[in-house]
Amino acid sequence: MADIERMRSAAVRAVESMAGEIVDLSERILHNPEVSLQEYMAVEWLTSFLESKGFDIEKGSGGMPTAFRATYGSGSPAVAILCEYDALPGVGHGCGHNLIAAMGAGAGAAARAALDGRPGRVVVMGTPGEEAAGGKITLLERGQFQGIDAALMVHPSSRTMLFRPSLAAVSLYVTFRGKAAHAAGAPHEGINALEAIILTFTGINSLRQHLREDAKIHGIITKGGTAPNVVPDHTEAEILVRARDRAGLNEVVEKVRRCIQGAGMMTGARPSVELGPVYAERRDNPTLSSRFGRYMAELGMEPSDGAMIGGGLGSSDMGNVSQALPAIHPYVKITSGDVPGHTEEFARAAGSERAHAAILVATKAMAMTCLDLLADSSFMNRVKRDFGVGG
Repeated sequence: MADIERMRSAAVRAVESMAGEIVDLSERILHNPEVSLQEYMAVEWLTSFLESKGFDIEKGSGGMPTAFRATYGSGSPAVAILCEYDALPGVGHGCGHNLIAAMGAGAGAAARAALDGRPGRVVVMGTPGEEAAGGKITLLERGQFQGIDAALMVHPSSRTMLFRPSLAAVSLYVTFRGKAAHAAGAPHEGINALEAIILTFTGINSLRQHLREDAKIHGIITKGGTAPNVVPDHTEAEILVRARDRAGLNEVVEKVRRCIQGAGMMTGARPSVELGPVYAERRDNPTLSSRFGRYMAELGMEPSDGAMIGGGLGSSDMGNVSQALPAIHPYVKITSGDVPGHTEEFARAAGSERAHAAILVATKAMAMTCLDLLADSSFMNRVKRDFGVGG
């Protein structure tokens, strides 16, 4: 145990020595936002940093151009530290993924410095497209988590929390095909695809009274027609459905499908629906999250109880990872008050001195947690038993 304690101390010193580089990574990504699956600059900066710290780099992992794997060490166990770095259209880093990327890269580099040739692997994984494409889901399906014993990442927030649930979610990409006609001269000859979209949303609104409390449905019309004097013959919408778990999600999706089919029957427009990736509900590993929380408290950031905090829940492809292997997704406070995510205000907070100080604390805690997994087999075994597998 004394040896592990020396490794933890070495990781803390490594983060302190790299503090300027970690903050610089965050700032570069913040001020150069790239939307889902277009994060080429972020990948270059992150992999250059990790390569300079002794990692072997693989870009385009899992067949995704903006994914990467940075690996140090060999054999087992293997711990993945995950980076997200995609921005939101129009809002930039209103979810703080610049901070997630910097924490992940920094924690991986600190763990590598402290591991110093001992058995085991540190794998920093670049996971693109969390906001829109479910990049981790694709990476899971393509075997990129094979051989990984546990996965860690930390998310910025208005509170420091060890765990907060997330909702299962899926997007429905809806298209209606109708028939164009002059909207004044011969409207009776047209089939109005826009009316079909509007009726779909009207039907969904009528459903709301009869949905489970955890169910959420929201959406936008992405194509509504070309001119007001032409009956729209082609319209599109994206409808995002959420629920507490995947079983409940399937129930709500079927109800939404009936709204779409009914709108098609009423208008004569032909509907088609494509489903996006299914984001699973997030699963906690109390053994692992409590260890991270212990280090956060020792470093001066006492976590609050996320289960006691009100407000709505979001969704994340980290839920899929947590269903496949032991994983944590704690939160670190970067704001001076309650600031909702996915806003320009949160994006400004993601570049503040308060955020920089907070992520350095979380980076240390994540690096120490990673080292415990790698160097303390009894702890790893408890984490695996908590997940429900032998260990």
